[in-house]
Amino acid sequence: MNSSQVRKGRCGWSLNDATMTQYHDKEWGVPVHDDRKLFEFLVLEGAQAGLSWLTILRKRDEYRKAFDDFDYNKVARYDAIKIERLLENGGIIRNRLKIESVITNAKAMLQVRDEFGSFDKYLWHFVDEKQIKNRWTSLEMVPARTDISDRMSRDMISRGFRFVGSKTCYAYMQATGMVNDHITSCFRYSEI
Repeated sequence: MNSSQVRKGRCGWSLNDATMTQYHDKEWGVPVHDDRKLFEFLVLEGAQAGLSWLTILRKRDEYRKAFDDFDYNKVARYDAIKIERLLENGGIIRNRLKIESVITNAKAMLQVRDEFGSFDKYLWHFVDEKQIKNRWTSLEMVPARTDISDRMSRDMISRGFRFVGSKTCYAYMQATGMVNDHITSCFRYSEI
């Protein structure tokens, strides 16, 4: 940790790696309203299940290439041949269930878009279309799941989404800015 990081004040989880610091400073907690970007985070959060977020961030560029820059319209049309190619791609997590879930989730996203007008509108209705700004003073206070993430998870599962348990949904809410879980001493807390 260098002196500018100490002076600036950051969430502790972001201090041990430059990739994590960059992600923390530029993306984490920033409200996302673009369906393609929301799909990207859905894919990455699903891939992360059981792994470290840093592992996924380091593979992010390869995920963009492998999944057509997260164009969910294209991904929804992937077939068995494409799945086999993805399973051979060492740049992504080569787990068949996770890869198949990306395609399943793209198809579910299309159905949600048809019903709600956009995936964005569907997701943000869980938080009444506005960011929840928590006031945590330490990382230990930040929950792994909430009643809202429980509700979101149940609803997404009922619509056919996979790898969307409550903890994954809460991490997704944090990543896409549905909640601001920067600790109050972090410089990003008031910026977002």
